Amino acid sequence: MLKLKKEELKDQAQWEEAGITPPQFDYQNLVDNTKENPEWVHFGAGNIFRAFIARLQQELLNEGEIETGIIAAEGFDYEIIDKVYKPADNLSLVVKMFADGKLEKTLLASITEGLKADSSFEKDWAELKEIFRKPSLKMASFTVTEKGYSLDNMEGEFFPFVLEDFKAGPEGELNHLMAKVTALAYERFKAGAYPFAFASMDNCSHNGQKLKDAVITMAEKWLENDLVEEGFLGYLNDQSKVGFPWSMIDKITPGPAADVQQKLKEIGFKNTEIVKTNKNTEIAAFVNSEAPEYLVIEDSFPNGKIPLDKAGAIYTDRDTVNQVETMKVTTCLNPLHTAMAVYGCLLGHTSIAEEMEDQEIRALVEQIGYKEGLPVVVDPGVLDPKDFIDEVVNERLVNPYIPDTPQRIAKDTSQKVAIRFGETIKSYRNAEDLDPADLVVVPLAIAGWLRYLLAVDDQGNEMPLSSDPMLDELTPQLEGIEIGNPETVGDKLKSILSNENLMGLDLYEVGLGEKIEKYFKEMIAEEGAVRATLNKYLL
Repeated sequence: MLKLKKEELKDQAQWEEAGITPPQFDYQNLVDNTKENPEWVHFGAGNIFRAFIARLQQELLNEGEIETGIIAAEGFDYEIIDKVYKPADNLSLVVKMFADGKLEKTLLASITEGLKADSSFEKDWAELKEIFRKPSLKMASFTVTEKGYSLDNMEGEFFPFVLEDFKAGPEGELNHLMAKVTALAYERFKAGAYPFAFASMDNCSHNGQKLKDAVITMAEKWLENDLVEEGFLGYLNDQSKVGFPWSMIDKITPGPAADVQQKLKEIGFKNTEIVKTNKNTEIAAFVNSEAPEYLVIEDSFPNGKIPLDKAGAIYTDRDTVNQVETMKVTTCLNPLHTAMAVYGCLLGHTSIAEEMEDQEIRALVEQIGYKEGLPVVVDPGVLDPKDFIDEVVNERLVNPYIPDTPQRIAKDTSQKVAIRFGETIKSYRNAEDLDPADLVVVPLAIAGWLRYLLAVDDQGNEMPLSSDPMLDELTPQLEGIEIGNPETVGDKLKSILSNENLMGLDLYEVGLGEKIEKYFKEMIAEEGAVRATLNKYLL
């Protein structure tokens, strides 16, 4: 029976007959080893973790390179543990989707436990504290999205629930994940100040620094409130004790796809239910993803590192990671993705691959990457920028079997604009032979995002906005703007375009604020004006 239960692992033949690669190790032995000497805890039990990170660990286990698995911890959406992990005995089915329609299926058994990272779940929290007290722990990694590290709002003010965490201290009932992991680090400090690494593997710029800043801020506030001793802060700042490696991760991992679900049903796989949690996470016991994948990590692991390089990851120095990440996040992929997401929503698309058949959007994607991105890209040496964009444009975004949507990619765009577009603008500003005022496509992308925030598509229909922590602050600033009446814009965009926290810099100071206002007004001139504006400037 093709069901995700640990007793079904014993019958390898049934999985192989169904075209599923089973694990090549003793699962119970793995669970026991991990319980005794845990080496890796991962926060963020979602799709990219299982499809990529945990699968790399499985490859190492299959080759006998390691003897322990990963303990998954979820600090935000606890239904993932209750409705996906526990019913499947922490097992998953990983499906790689190739552009030719081939599905490569792997029975994932490298995750030995799923825990809820919150003190309200007493047993789970006690176990996490015990894990962090173990000398064997090498790494606590993260895929919690960029907002998972943010302690403050657009104005730089701490969120109210973060202020509560500052007062509560490591022994209190904590709200923010960064407070929780800082409390766990405090357990490790008290147990013997053992070395380990906090490793962000999130798809955001300078992820290790964001993680470190959040943890250090939390510890500083606790020290100010006499809730921890000064030695704890010294421990966190000692690179020989606590590493905060930077990384670049890249693998498109959308939510579970209905067509993949159907194909799994056809081969007799039982765990095909797609769960939508109360926090709007779409997840299943199976996870589907594209085939291309990249993981480049700074080699900064004071207690030793997991040999992920033997499974295809790249360990290198921070400068190289930064260059690879800058290449991808500010030039070769993420800006393309974000731009096509907001315009895809406005133009009524529901598929990323379908968007690439739209001549205006394809032109937008290609010109952001090749025309305006490549002139300021830094070649990191370990990956070639042009080859990377070629793969993105010609293989990845056009893959019809990746059920990715512009609506998913448009989530949390406010958290992305400063990096995905602001950094390119800064590069033009800082270059001797380039001028940011000459940019066309990058400001078009920013104008498209502002047009998207009106929640009205190009045909004048109401359009739902994807979740974003800044919507409640941004959308009121655009109230009163009417489609068909550009004069209603007034100076409503100025507070957004001049906000350095949001945009990365004051866009008026580099000659782009007025240009973006002009594009925006053109896009609200009448129904159909979004497409007409793209056509005017791109084709």
